[in-house]
Amino acid sequence: MTVEAPPAVDAVRQALPVWDIAPEAEVKLLTHSENAVYLVAPAAGPRVVLRIHRPNYHSKNAIAGELAWLQALHEERTVEAPVAVAGSDGAHIQTVELKDIGRRHAVAFEFMDGEPPAENDEQNPAAFQRLGEVTARLHRHALGWRRPRGFQRLRWDDESIFGARPHWGDWRRAPGMDAAAEKLLGRQQAVIRRRLRSFGAGRGRFGLIHADLRPANLLLHGDATRVIDFDDCGFGWLLYDLAAAFSFFEGGAQVPALTDCWLRGYRRIRPLSKEEENEIPTFLMLRRMALLAWIGSHPETALAARHAPFFTRDSCEMAEGYLAEAV
Repeated sequence: MTVEAPPAVDAVRQALPVWDIAPEAEVKLLTHSENAVYLVAPAAGPRVVLRIHRPNYHSKNAIAGELAWLQALHEERTVEAPVAVAGSDGAHIQTVELKDIGRRHAVAFEFMDGEPPAENDEQNPAAFQRLGEVTARLHRHALGWRRPRGFQRLRWDDESIFGARPHWGDWRRAPGMDAAAEKLLGRQQAVIRRRLRSFGAGRGRFGLIHADLRPANLLLHGDATRVIDFDDCGFGWLLYDLAAAFSFFEGGAQVPALTDCWLRGYRRIRPLSKEEENEIPTFLMLRRMALLAWIGSHPETALAARHAPFFTRDSCEMAEGYLAEAV
């Protein structure tokens, strides 16, 4: 599994007329992970965020599923989230021809003001309480939403992370992995799968989730917590959204206190049982294992490179603590 380099800015400019934007617009690469995301600022008219999809990840039908949920969230005023901008032909999903790369699906979104919270374990407790509320609103909406016919999204469960064809690759290929680490993390995988089978995937515990509700995908604007980047939304355990909030710092010293803040906000909107709360460490480690795989399969990204030197080592320390309590 590899992720291609982001399309050159000049190549992206040539695709802009699809949205009636002049090629002379200012274009800046914002992020490069599963896809390449650009800020496009025309000389006249509103800014947009343009996402160029990488091949062989989401089908056009799956992208349409994401946009359908975003539209429903917007119409029902559930949370503040980006709205897709139609191209000149009225379609929200465009297929563009990019120089030296070829044809790619692309979606433009309205630009949203706001700043992401700091991405470390010194985060604002009030921001985490607001995040808990926002997450509960998303879950409540998803559980009651009548999805369009043919709705399709990825599943984020133990099979898609540990199975024969994991979405982000095999965690055993993470940098720094050796025989001892593989043995320890293999034990943890078995415990996680056993506990998840016992926990169950019934309604109210498993459903449509954002699946990447980490600080980088939030925008704080006044009292509002805006949610962006629904590209990974799919079907999974609802508590996976909590685990994703701590992505890349699951072992941080403030995680227990910030979890309490998140739970306080969540329970203002939607109930969550003590049994579910007790299983939070399992979901934290499920997400951590997924990120091990992600780092191993995305070495060309800046985020993976930043965490690669120590991520496996720290994951093993966390696994020892988890297994001491969970077994």
